[in-house]
Formats: sequence, C-alpha cells, structure tokens
Amino acid sequence: MDKLVIAGGYPLHGEITVSGAKNAALPIICAALLAETPLKLSSVPALRDVSTTYQLLKHMGVEVSADASGNVALDASEITSHEAPYEMVKTMRASILVLGPLLARFGHARVSLPGGCAIGSRPVDLHIKGLKAMGAEIHIEHGYIEASAAHLPNKRLQGARIFMDLVTVTGTENLMMAATLADGTTVLENAAREPEVLDMAECLIKMGARIEGAGTDVITVHGVERLQGASHQIVCDRIEAGTYMVAAAMTAGRVKLHNARADLLDAVIEKLREAGAVVEHDANSITVTGSKELRSVNIRTAPHPAFPTDMQAQFMALNTIAQGTGRVIETIFENRFMHVQEMQRLGANIEVEGNTAVVRGVEFLDGATVMATDLRASASLVLAGLVARGETTIERIYHLDRGYERLEEKLTALGAHVRRVH
Repeated sequence: MDKLVIAGGYPLHGEITVSGAKNAALPIICAALLAETPLKLSSVPALRDVSTTYQLLKHMGVEVSADASGNVALDASEITSHEAPYEMVKTMRASILVLGPLLARFGHARVSLPGGCAIGSRPVDLHIKGLKAMGAEIHIEHGYIEASAAHLPNKRLQGARIFMDLVTVTGTENLMMAATLADGTTVLENAAREPEVLDMAECLIKMGARIEGAGTDVITVHGVERLQGASHQIVCDRIEAGTYMVAAAMTAGRVKLHNARADLLDAVIEKLREAGAVVEHDANSITVTGSKELRSVNIRTAPHPAFPTDMQAQFMALNTIAQGTGRVIETIFENRFMHVQEMQRLGANIEVEGNTAVVRGVEFLDGATVMATDLRASASLVLAGLVARGETTIERIYHLDRGYERLEEKLTALGAHVRRVH
C-alpha cells in the first residue's frame, strides 16, 4: 500500500493548473446513460473514483474511450445490463447516481446500496422517496435497490413536485437526471445549489434537457422524450483549488492557480483573508500569498454557498499553526473529525466537543507517521506535513487518489519535498 513521505518546512512557490472537479465529473459521466448517442467530455480528472465509474459503466455495456489529456467519449447506445453490482459500488457512494438515469431511460434498475468514505451517514432514502413520487416501484432486497417503472404509461416516470427534507447534492443530481426523461414537469424544492449541480444541469441542457433554476434551491425540469450526446468541459475543482490555496497560506509561499474560479470559492477566500493571507484573482486564476503570522479563524460548515464541509479539515490544519484559538463547527457530517487524532500525533492542540473542534495554535508541528481516514482528512494531513518539522509519513493514501489528481507531482512543482513510497 502506498505512502507519502513529506519533508516539512519548504514554502510553496510557482504556478499549477487545477483539475476538473471530481464531484462534477462523476454525475456527468453517469448522465451518459441517458443519451442515445455519445457524450464527449473534457477536463475529466484522472482519479480512482473516475476509473471506478468507467468500469461500472463498461459493465453495463457503455463504450468508454478516454485519453491521457482528460478527454473521454461515452457511448451508451447499446446497454446490456441495468445492474450496478456490489463489487463495483462498495468503494464509492457516487455509484448511486446510475439509479436515476437507468430508471428514466430503460424503466428498470438494480443498484447495490453504496459504500465510500466513512465520514458519516449519507442515506439514499431521499433518492428513493423522490423516485417513488415520480411513480417508481422500489424495493430493497438483499442489499440492492430494485426500481421499476414498468407499470407506468410507456414505462416513463411521471413529473412530480418533490420537497427534499435535507439538502442533498447526489439526491438533487439523481432526481434531476431522472426527471429529464419523465412524462411532465418535475419541481425539486430545497435542491442543492453547489456549482457541480449547475455544471451537470448545463451538460444536460446541451444534451437536449429542459431545465430551469439550476444553482437555486428550486429546480424545474420539463421532461423530454429522448436525449442525445453533446460536448462539455467539466468545471474546475473548487476543493482542489481551495486545498492548494491553504497550502500556500500555511507555508508562507506564493502560488498561482490556473483554471480556478474565485466566484466558486467566496467563503474560502473570505476566511483566508481573515487569516492574514493575500488573495488576488482574475476570471480564470487565483493567486495566494501566505504569511508567517497567520491568525486562527472560526468556521461553520453548511450547504453552498456557505463554507464547504470539504474544506473543513484543511482549515483545521491551518488553525493548528495560527495565532490564537479557532472553533470549527461541522454541521453536515457527524463523523468528520477523524483527522483530529492524527493531527494530535503531529503536536496539534485540538479538543473535540460534539460537532465542535477547538483548535489552539502551536508554535510548530513535529513530523510523525499518521494514517489517512478519508479523502479530505488525507489532504489536511498533507498540509500539516508541509509545515511540520522533520519528516511526516502518511499511510493509506488511496483515499487521496480518489480525489486529488497527481497531488505529489503538483506539490513538487511548487517546491515541496514530497515522495510516494510503494
């Protein structure tokens, strides 16, 4: 199993390009199941979750042609299976995103209940509730979701008004995809507003879907009879960008990020400036200049456009070496402080009280061997290792490979001393 070994104490300087967003790529790749002709995508990141999704679609009969530059063509004209088996779904919760497209286009789907990071409960009941509102018959048997629209007119889901009790990104995406081929109009209330949801809606519109209100909390979808392939570029990964921005701030360096949009990172930029970093940007790049005298910041995670839960661990790392005391309140996932114990091994002063972590800045962190527990926790340990004295070894970095493309390569280009050990 691979490890990362980081020699701390080197400020980051230089320029890198931010990859396409994993959280946009995965649902858009699944949207290929809706089209009768090939969907062509660019800026698709080379990540483990992406390759897992390719394997899942290939299992169903989708022809997948991908190159090393992030271009992929997905041809779902000849589907041979409507099943997502446990073996392919167990490592990735996003696999649930094939449920809506399969049911909408073919009238049947059999999808294993998903797995993924152990950061807390992310139930699929909102997906199921929404599809039932659209007329689907759904049963859960032997760990599989069995969904059918065979009893409906023309085997087509029916438009419905759906209110989601909780804001759910994958739930919004699944139901939006299902609604594109439904008979009638579907209104999704309390919908997720994340940029990745908007990016998927823009791709679906190019494919012939009729969608209004994406990016707001009410999305209206007027069903059409069929969708065709299109060409679409995946939006930049705001979480990857945010992670490198925090790295520049913590190491007192200066980093320019290309293919990065400041309008997707308002909450992150505001907190970095509050911490004492200088953030400059234009239409397609962001430059962060760090400081040796960072100040602790208080953060509270909440659905977009508030502070993203996927940046919580990175800012906790920043607070460990900043002046003063910062409070980190996690409201999205109930088990997302697993990085705390590992940071404490590096000398961080953190106390956890329920969903709140109180972080008191220390003068320095000391390198040690730590273990990654989930994707963003892994990133926070990398950030801590970049500033710790001596050498930090991070084990179980397969989590990192699920969400960061060529991480050690990009960090090395910025002057970090990072190497992968097989």
